[in-house]
Amino acid sequence: MRLQCCLSFRNLSAVSLSSAPWRRAAAAALGNRRHVCRFGQSAASMAEEAKKLAAYAAVDNHVQNNQVVGVGSGSTIVYAVDRLAERVRQEKLNIVCVPTSFQARQLILQHSLTLSDLDRHPELDVAIDGADEVDAALTLIKGGGGCLTQEKIVAGCAKHFVVIADYRKDSKALGQQWKKGVPIEVIPMAYVPVSRTIARRFGGEANLRMAVSKAGPVVTDNSNFILDWKFEQAQNWKEVNTAIKMIPGVVETGLFVGMAERAYFGMEDGSVQVRDPPVN
Repeated sequence: MRLQCCLSFRNLSAVSLSSAPWRRAAAAALGNRRHVCRFGQSAASMAEEAKKLAAYAAVDNHVQNNQVVGVGSGSTIVYAVDRLAERVRQEKLNIVCVPTSFQARQLILQHSLTLSDLDRHPELDVAIDGADEVDAALTLIKGGGGCLTQEKIVAGCAKHFVVIADYRKDSKALGQQWKKGVPIEVIPMAYVPVSRTIARRFGGEANLRMAVSKAGPVVTDNSNFILDWKFEQAQNWKEVNTAIKMIPGVVETGLFVGMAERAYFGMEDGSVQVRDPPVN
């Protein structure tokens, strides 16, 4: 459809029009439409470049020699591991990596980085991870990829927790950009009563996340299910997070409250914006 629109304006500009204003209007329309076409075609690559910018900035600013690093999950983390491996090779760094998921584990091994776990390294120097949404207070929604519990455990074991994201994940309040709700990991036998309890107490609806390429629900690395809670209004996220975790059958929520100490956002113009928590 986008190509057809461009072609129609291109044809219009070639028509012989007797009025100069009509020619200028047609040319302007053509130019605007071509700009839209280019933007539509480059939006995905622009977002990927933004992810890379944020990831590289975080790794360069927070990773030092002789550190234990928590490696998050998701598409943005791929660039962080790329940069981490590059620095290890170039600077001969001694870095130990603790993954948050099977995906993170595979990335670490593929880049020939030193793999460890929380049994051997229960205290991390820094953890770097992505987010589905980041609000003005650095409260996060995480778990779009289903790894929220292990991500939160690793982040909680780190002296410093740093978030990397592209401009699409930046919000003043949770729910402005991310429309899929708050992920909540639950024991399989409890998903129906947990879903009903959340809807009754906090509004909205909590739906079982279904798999795309297999029949049935998404199953986490911990063999649990995920509910996606689509809330109706802003909440006191600290209180809500605590209350949901107290519901029998809930393993963990995708609300990360008061955990991140800095967020890096790759922007559309090629810059990187840094956000620290507000000073109370």
